[in-house]
Amino acid sequence: MRNHTNTTNSDEKIHKDSSADLARNINIALLFSGNGSNLENIVRYFRQDSIKSELESLKIQANFTLAICNKKEAFGITRCQNLGLECRVLSHKDFATRLEFDNALLDILHKREIDLVILAGFMRILGEEIVSKIHAINIHPSFLPLHKGANAIKDSYFSSEDFGGVSVHWVSKELDSGEIILQERLPKIKGESMEDFEKRIHALEYTIYPKAIISALKTIK
Repeated sequence: MRNHTNTTNSDEKIHKDSSADLARNINIALLFSGNGSNLENIVRYFRQDSIKSELESLKIQANFTLAICNKKEAFGITRCQNLGLECRVLSHKDFATRLEFDNALLDILHKREIDLVILAGFMRILGEEIVSKIHAINIHPSFLPLHKGANAIKDSYFSSEDFGGVSVHWVSKELDSGEIILQERLPKIKGESMEDFEKRIHALEYTIYPKAIISALKTIK
C-alpha cells in the first residue's frame, strides 16, 4: 500500500514537473491597414535567434498565426507575402455597420484561437463588444495620457512640452486610455521640422513595440 502510494506521488510529481516545463503556446494576430512597416519590424524582431532564446527561457512559444488587413490595396499585404505570413483581407466596406465588421473580425479571431491581438497601424476603432472579448495592445505616438487621438504627432510637436514620446497600451473601450505597458519620452530638438520629429517618433516605435509585446506575452495565461 505504501509503495503504491509512493509510486503515485512520484508519478504525480513527474507529471507536474513535465507540465511546468512545457512552453505556453500563444497565438498572435497582427491587424493593420496600410504600409505594414511596424508589422514587418515586429515579425522580423521575433524571428531573431536571440529573441527566440529569450522567449524559450520564459517558457513562451509566440506563434504569429496570421495578419488581418481592412484595406484591399494596402502595401502591408505584400509585406506579409514576403514574410510568409498568412494575411486575411477583411474590408470594413463590405459591412453595413461597425458592429457587423467587429463581429466578423471576432469570429476569425476565435476560430483561429488567437490569444493576443497586436494593432500595428490598424486605422479603425474597435467597438466595446469586441474589446471586451479579446486581449489587444496598441501603440500610440505620444507620451500618454498626453495627446490622445489621431493627430497625436502634430499635437505633440506644437505643444509646449519639451518632449514627445511613444506609448504601448492595452486596448480598452476608451480611446487611447488602456493600461500602459511601456512608454518612453523623446526629447525635442530645437528647430527640428515636424517631418524629422515624426521620423524619430516612428524609429522609437520600432524599438519600443517589440519590447512591450514581450511584456504583454508574460501576462497571457
